[in-house]
Order: sequence, then structure tokens, then C-alpha cells
Amino acid sequence: MRVYPDNALTQLEFDKITDILLNHCQTTIGKEVVQEMRIHTHLKYILSSLRQTEEYKYIKLANQYFPSDFVLDIRKDVKLLGIPGAQLTGEQWLLVRELTEHLGQIFRWFDGERKIAFANLFEVVSDTYYEPVIIQTIDEIIDDLGNVKDKASDDLAKIRMQLFKKRAELRRIFEKVIQRLAKSGYTADIDESFSNGRRVVAVFSEYKRQVKGFLHGESDSRKTAFIEPEETIELNNELYSLEQEELKEVQRVLRQLTAQLAPYASLLLLYNQVIGIFDFIRAKAILAVDMNANLPIVHNTATSHLVEAYHPLLYLYNKHSGKKTIPVNLALDDEARILIISGPNAGGKTVSMKTLGLNQVMLQSGLLIPVSPTSEMGIYKQLFIQLGDTQNLAFELSTYSSHLTHMKHFIENSNGKTLFFIDELGSGSDPHLGGAFAEVILEELAQKHAQGIVTTHYLNLKVMANHNKGIVNGAMQFDEVKLEPLYRLVIGKPGSSYTFAIAERIGLPKNLINRARKLVDTHHFELDKLLNRTEQDLQLVQQERRELHKKLKENETLQAELKRTLDKEKHVQQIELLKEQNRVAEEKFTYFKDMERKIKQIALDWKKSDKKEEVMKNLYNLLFKKSDAIVINKLAKKVDKHYKEASGPIVVGATVKLKKNYQVGEVLALKGKRAIVKVGQLPMNIEIDDLMVVDKIEEVVKQKETIRNSKNKK
Repeated sequence: MRVYPDNALTQLEFDKITDILLNHCQTTIGKEVVQEMRIHTHLKYILSSLRQTEEYKYIKLANQYFPSDFVLDIRKDVKLLGIPGAQLTGEQWLLVRELTEHLGQIFRWFDGERKIAFANLFEVVSDTYYEPVIIQTIDEIIDDLGNVKDKASDDLAKIRMQLFKKRAELRRIFEKVIQRLAKSGYTADIDESFSNGRRVVAVFSEYKRQVKGFLHGESDSRKTAFIEPEETIELNNELYSLEQEELKEVQRVLRQLTAQLAPYASLLLLYNQVIGIFDFIRAKAILAVDMNANLPIVHNTATSHLVEAYHPLLYLYNKHSGKKTIPVNLALDDEARILIISGPNAGGKTVSMKTLGLNQVMLQSGLLIPVSPTSEMGIYKQLFIQLGDTQNLAFELSTYSSHLTHMKHFIENSNGKTLFFIDELGSGSDPHLGGAFAEVILEELAQKHAQGIVTTHYLNLKVMANHNKGIVNGAMQFDEVKLEPLYRLVIGKPGSSYTFAIAERIGLPKNLINRARKLVDTHHFELDKLLNRTEQDLQLVQQERRELHKKLKENETLQAELKRTLDKEKHVQQIELLKEQNRVAEEKFTYFKDMERKIKQIALDWKKSDKKEEVMKNLYNLLFKKSDAIVINKLAKKVDKHYKEASGPIVVGATVKLKKNYQVGEVLALKGKRAIVKVGQLPMNIEIDDLMVVDKIEEVVKQKETIRNSKNKK
């Protein structure tokens, strides 16, 4: 991205974001990547960088482990590996091994589904590979402490075996010498010591001539002399010679190992670079978590639709201080190219402007930004900024002259891919003349399809926004009663500077305020007053809208709760119905099991019993008795519905009911204690005690009506 002027990024405080990233980096290469970070204009690279940061952010939020333990910079050691005839020490080989093992852990981390789930992070290692031969080769030569192993070569094994034997022999002879001298009382408090790598005996200085050997020196107090006994001189010489041979063989083995792994020098350098890149991505992810940053929708066009956007540095500062940060909502596109923000001083105009600027620079640098994920951001190729006092003493330019110099550059170089920010456009000159120039500048920038934000107090700029295509007004809200800025940006209307309101609240004399009002043009004052009243009305409308939205949310909550209650009650009823159905089914099952058992018993009785009639009777009672009872009950209900019991005697012609089966018939004749009863078309001979006189219910009703009518006539 092309930026103007040179300190544009510093004006947006992007350098502070860089400092935060540097503090989060653990590796030298990671910090170098931060310092070399560029503002890119290619969508593919930007999206890849943003998605890498987003994926690492998910890892941090999920508290997953990602291999990032190796933080050393061993590029110098690896470069030495590529020089012919060079030799890496055992400690250096341990670092090379640790680096290679770390890359192996990263490749193993991406095994399986993670390679797909974190595809953008995997791109970092997609151009390299893990080479286990490096570790295998090092392990054959170097042990865990960085020493060359005995089995590294046959010669080294022989030399170290000889060294072991010579040292054992030297130790045995030396101990005998010490014992002998100690018995003689020659040895000092410290029996032995080392001088120039050779084992010596510490004896009192007055006895040094009694001990045969080579004098290596005396203590500072001259009370102790250090003598190499003559018995061990030859052994020490042989031991020294073997140690030199060992050193030469170790160096030869290390040179051979260096030459053997030299072809992997470039691969190891790439490994170190990969570690630094992952460290850089990790730093970006930590910053994203701290800022609650997200990945917006990114387009390859010049557009900015910020939803719930925060100024990154202000958000971090307020978060640390426990304060609330007010988000910004604004939009810049080809239809609304230039936003003119007006309002009182210290009301947040410049912060709103910087919010877009800093977030845009961060986005094109591959950093997640503190906005809603529904925000839509584009890509700009030029960034022009003019903030604050631009007076240049070196070139003898006044504030306004410097301001116009910047505006000249803006006009000459702007295009449809330009994003610009101008703070207090036209300031530093006569308000009428400066305002006129400001109008011309905005019209020219709008014609070039450049997009940007302008802050101003000029009324003419607020008015022109309503008459020029592509230019819109914005206002910072202000609480006129409490005399406090609300830091909320409202798009579509100009804002008042609240000049007289602020003067009244801070206690300036009223006569001064009234005199100032008289000096102001009437139309100018009325317009500012109208802006005040309009903004206050808008704040009331927005407050009522928020309350209405709150009520709607509460209503939705109540409806959801009612639905849950109804669903729960319906569920309970269904459970009760199922329980009842299960109970009936269980009763039927029990009944059928009991019937099965009884029928089986009757079948056994049939085989064993000689009284077949009795068994058949039992079977009949089991199968049909209950059915007969059901039929009789139904018939009884039917008879009781049409007939009513009477108290008269049983005589010929009387209507009677059979007590056992509830059948109704007419008495045809009486024969002693029995009667002939016609039931249907069949006469039946039945005992009189089994009969009951009945009357039809309809006839009883008719009789009552006849009696009632006759009484009425009388």
C-alpha cells in the first residue's frame, strides 16, 4: 500500500500495534517478521494471513497445545554447517537435533483431520518436509549431553579403552603414594590436586625436598607445595598423549558428521524460519484474543462497512482500566464515498476516523480487527492522511499552507482505490474562504471516487453534504444536559458544535454569551440551534427505540417460555396416556396368561378325570360365564330403560320380567307355583318366584299425563 505522508502510519498509531506484537513474539525471527510486516493489496495473501491468525486464535481459545517450545535462533550454527571443512560442536548438534525434533512435532500435530481443519496454518509447512535421518545420524554420534559416543569410530573406542586402563592404573599408584606420604606426615590438609591437567600431591613446603617428583608450584601462603610423584610422571605423560589422540579423533568425527549432514543446511534454515513464522502468527492470535478481534467479510473492492467496530488501542486501554468502549458503525462505498463528521470538540470525531484507518491498515497487514464478523471490508491501494497541526518550520510553511500542500497531493493522486482522512478540513484560514476551499476539495475528491472521512465545524460543509452525490453527513452525539460527549456516531445528519451550550455549562458570564450571539449571523445561529434540537430529538427517538426493542425481546422471551410450558404439559399428558395404555396392555397380558394356565389345567383334568361332563362344565364356565354376564348386564340395562318394576300380583295377562336373564314376556296361564309365560313367540314354563311384574315406562308417563289432564278439567 502506498501511504502519504511518510509518517501516516505513525499518525494512526500503527507503530504501537507493532510494539505489542514484538512483545508477544518469543523468537528473533518472529520479531524480524513483525518489523518487516507490510500492508498488502493482494486479496489472496491477505485472506491467507488473516485465516492463519484466525485458526491460531481458535487454538488459543480452545486451550489446545501447539508445538511452540523451541525459541532459539540457530541460523549461525546452521550456516556454519554449509561451509566446507567446518565443524559443529556437540552442543550445537544438540540444538540442531532439538530444532528437527520440534519440526517433527509440528508435522505430527497436523496429522489426521487437523491438516484439513487448520488448512491455512498447514500452508506454512506445506513447502517443506520432516527429515528423520537428521536425528538418526546425530543420535549415532552424539549422546544426550553433547558428547561424542565411544562407538562413533573404532579408533575412538580403542583410545578411550586405553584411557580407562591408564587412568585406573594411575589412580591405583597415586593412592599408594598418598598413603605412603601420609604415614610420613608429609601431606597437607588437601591430599591431592590437579595442575595443568596432571594429578599432583599436596605436601607441606618444608617436606618438599623429601618427596621425589616434579614440583608444579606452591600455594599463595607458601605453606603447601604441589608435587607430581616420580612414580606417576610417565603414566601422566602417556595419559596426556592419549587425551590428545582422543581430542583429534573427536574433532575428526565431528567434521565427518558436519560433512555428512551439510546437504541438509538449507532445510534446517527453513525449519528455523518456519518456527519464526509460527511465532509471528501466535503473536497475532494473542493480540486478537486480547482485542476480541474477528475476521470480517473481505472483498477485493474499495469498501468499508464497519459494524460494532472498536479502536484497537482504545479498546485495549479501556479493557485494562475497566472502562467501557463505545463501538462505531459507519459505511464507505461508491454510493457514500465521503463521510463528513461534525460535532463538539472532544466528542470522538478523530477517534471515529482513526478507528476506520487503523483497522483498515491492520486488516491489510493480516491482523484480525475488533469488529463484528458481519462487517465488510475492502482493499485500498493508497492511504492519505492529514491529521492535526501540519506546520512545517523547515520549509517555512504555515499551518494552512502545509494543509493546502497536502490537499494538492490528495487531489492529484487520488483514485477509486484511495482511502483518505482529513482532520478539520479548511482550518487555519478565514472561515468563509477556508470553507469555500474545503467545498471545492471535497467535490474534487468525490469526482475522483476516492473514499474517506473528514471532520469539520464548518456549516457550509454540513450543508453541501445534502446536495452532493456521494457525500454524507455524520454527527457525534452529545448530552447537552450533562455536558458530556456520548461518543456515538450517527450517520445521515450533521452535528452541532454546542458552542453556546458548552459556554453556559462551564459558567461563562451570560452577558458575554449574549454579546457573542448578537455577533453571529442570525441564519447561522438558527441553523446551529436547529441542529442542537434535532440531535436531542434524535437521542430521545433512539432511546425510545431501544426501550421498544427491549420490550420486544421480553415479549419474545415470554412467548418462548409459554411455548416451553405448553410443550411440557403436552409431553406430560402423552406420558400419562402411554402409562394408561401400558396398564391396560399389562392387564390383558396377565388375563391371557391366566386363561392359558387354566385351559392347560383343564386339558390335564380331561385326560385324567372320568367325569368328562364336569370337566366340560368347568371349561364352559371359564369360557362363557363371563360373556353371559356381560350379555345379561347389557340386556338388563336395555330392559330397565323401557320397563319399570310394579307392585301388583302376577295374574294372567300381566307383563312380567324374568329375574335371571332379564327377558320380558306376557303371562298366559297359571299352574300352581309355575306360570306359562310367552317370551317373544315361545311359551316358557317358569316358576312364579322367578318372575317380577313390570310396566312400560311410556305407559306410566301416559297414565300420569291422563290423570293430570283430568284433574285440570275438573
